[in-house]
Amino acid sequence: MIEEEQVVNAEPKRKVFLETYGCQMNFADSELVGGVLRRHGYEKTEDPALADVLLLNTCAIREHAEDRVLGRLSELLRYKYARPSIRLGLLGCMASHQRERLLERAPYLDLVVGPDGYRNLPELLADAGDPLVEVRLDRGETYADLAPDHAPGPRAWLSVMRGCDKFCTFCVVPYTRGRERSLPADAVLEQVRSAVQAGKREVVFLGQTVNAYQEGGVDFGELLRRTAAVDGLERIRFTSPHPSDVDPSMMEAMAHEPKVMPYIHLPLQSASNPILKAMRRDYEIEEYQILLDRLRKEIPGVAVSTDIITGFPGETEEDFQKTADFLKQARYDFAYLFKYSRRERTKAYALGDTMTEEEKGRRLRQLIEQQEVISGEIYRTRIGEIVEVLVEGPAKRPDGWVVGKTRDFKTAVFDGSGLTVGELVQVRVVSATSHTLKAERL
Repeated sequence: MIEEEQVVNAEPKRKVFLETYGCQMNFADSELVGGVLRRHGYEKTEDPALADVLLLNTCAIREHAEDRVLGRLSELLRYKYARPSIRLGLLGCMASHQRERLLERAPYLDLVVGPDGYRNLPELLADAGDPLVEVRLDRGETYADLAPDHAPGPRAWLSVMRGCDKFCTFCVVPYTRGRERSLPADAVLEQVRSAVQAGKREVVFLGQTVNAYQEGGVDFGELLRRTAAVDGLERIRFTSPHPSDVDPSMMEAMAHEPKVMPYIHLPLQSASNPILKAMRRDYEIEEYQILLDRLRKEIPGVAVSTDIITGFPGETEEDFQKTADFLKQARYDFAYLFKYSRRERTKAYALGDTMTEEEKGRRLRQLIEQQEVISGEIYRTRIGEIVEVLVEGPAKRPDGWVVGKTRDFKTAVFDGSGLTVGELVQVRVVSATSHTLKAERL
């Protein structure tokens, strides 16, 4: 049962400013934090100048992300100088990853809280003593009983599992978020129903390896099927699955449940078997190809995206070319492409950096150029088709247009006169770029 704690009366209410960096799991965690603090008498503000509490929810996947956070903390410090009573805190994966050095690098912090410490935030904020560090990993913490405060919009992000047991050698997540644990299916379904009652049309299940979900005899495919039975829910998505955990139950749910959207993110990382082995990815490229072919055969119209890392330690030109060649033939709808970032506490850290940043960048640019062409070709095949779009809000341009997602997770823009957020609209695609479908209403 989701616990809706009685709001603690506080006069006047303390204002909290919360800024989020990184993956969608972090944004979902910020919604969880928002709910916890609201029920303890805090009020959210978008203006740090008005806040009594300043919090940054952080990412540790890449060094650049941590550098950005430290820069932002320095900017926020001026508010604490002006009002020393302000509490300045850092949450999330960076708190876990940098716990030994964080107070040395940012001694002005009042609290440092990892992903398993959010339940204790009200008590930590109430303690005005020395800086507080709460970064212990808790294998029993799922927050299943705490309701998040969802952000506006038609979509609800729901963490159905936490942590990761894969230990890919480039990744800090098992060290910052702990081992895998899944929420009970009944708790997930209760959160889904609550989201629908709040006006959400779509839910997105989150997990570092979301399709490894397993709790009380319910696997991920069964969770999708049970969720599809929730009245009033229109769409179900999930991210990010791991190729090794894609099983017949999950594929059957994707193929036969109309509410489960025909889109899957299937991280590749590399198409070279020696690099995949060094990354500890638990599959070879031949196995990945068989899985990709099977998904496209069994799930009608499925769109597929991926992740690829360039410049992993030891990646030769031959290794890279195998990845570039695979990217051409795999023809992903789109791809998230990155340079390798060396992270302390990972297995790959000891390997050092065997490639210059310039060479990593060259390889990355080549993949981006390839994928831009492929995405453009795929998107242009949709011209003339009628597609269903969930309206998410105003488009950046032109005025009066709206933006939304198709069933296969493509961005579409069109004239939104008379439409409201959350409507499902049938539109005809009239033109396309490598990233966006331009459409007209029927």
